[in-house]
Amino acid sequence: MKKSSKIIGLITARGGSKGIPRKNIRSLASKPLIAWSIEAAMQNKDLDRVIVSTDDQEIALVARNLGAEVPFIRPVFLAQDDSPHIDVVIHALEWLKENQGYVPDYVMLLQPTSPFRTSKDISAAIEIAQRSDVDSVISVCKSPAHPYKIRKISSQGLLSDFVEKPNGYLRRQDLPVAYFENGAIYLVKRDIVINKRTLYPENTYPYIMKSKYSLDIDTLWDFHLAEIIFRDKAKMERQTL
Repeated sequence: MKKSSKIIGLITARGGSKGIPRKNIRSLASKPLIAWSIEAAMQNKDLDRVIVSTDDQEIALVARNLGAEVPFIRPVFLAQDDSPHIDVVIHALEWLKENQGYVPDYVMLLQPTSPFRTSKDISAAIEIAQRSDVDSVISVCKSPAHPYKIRKISSQGLLSDFVEKPNGYLRRQDLPVAYFENGAIYLVKRDIVINKRTLYPENTYPYIMKSKYSLDIDTLWDFHLAEIIFRDKAKMERQTL
C-alpha cells in the first residue's frame, strides 16, 4: 500500500437484530454501540472518509450526528439475517463509484459490534499494509479454545476430534498458537472485494489484538461484559492521573 492510498472506513449497521433489538444503537457505557466505532474512525487521520451503510433511518440520524457520512440508505434485501456481508460492502463501493465517482484504493470494514477497537488499532493495521503491500489485513486474537481440544459429537452420540491432530498427549505449552478473526478490522483492496468477492484473499496478513479488547457484541451477556471492561478501563485511567 502506498502512503497516498485512499482508504474508506465502512461501518455496516442494519436496524434489525433478532438477538438484541436495536442492538447497534443500544446504550453501552453511556453511548450508542455504533458510536464507539464511528468515533474511533473519525479520530483516525489515515481514513479518507467514514461511511455508514444502514437500512435504518434512526441509525442514519445517530451516525450523521456523530460526524459520519450516510450517503445512501441500504436496500432492504441487503439488510436481512442471511444477507451476505460481502454484498453489503460491494453495494457501498459500487454506489460511491456510480453516484459520486469516488473510487478508493482500500476499504476498511469496521463492524459496530467491536467497541474496543481504537484509532490506534486502525492505524496499526494500515501500517502493516503499507509495510508489506498485502491484499488484506484482518484483525485476530489468540483463540481461547485450541482447535486440537475442540470435539464434535457424531450422530451416535460419540465424541471425536473436530480437526486432525498429532498422535499422543499434547501439553498446553506444546500447542501451536491458534488465532481467530475477532471481527474488528478487515482492510482489503477495493479491486479484490469487487472482483474476487472476498474480504479474505490468500495474500492476507494478521493484525493481532489483545483478547480483552476483541469482544464482539452479539448477546446481552456480551453487553454485560463490555460494561465491566469499560468500567475497569475508566478506573485504571483515573488511577494513572
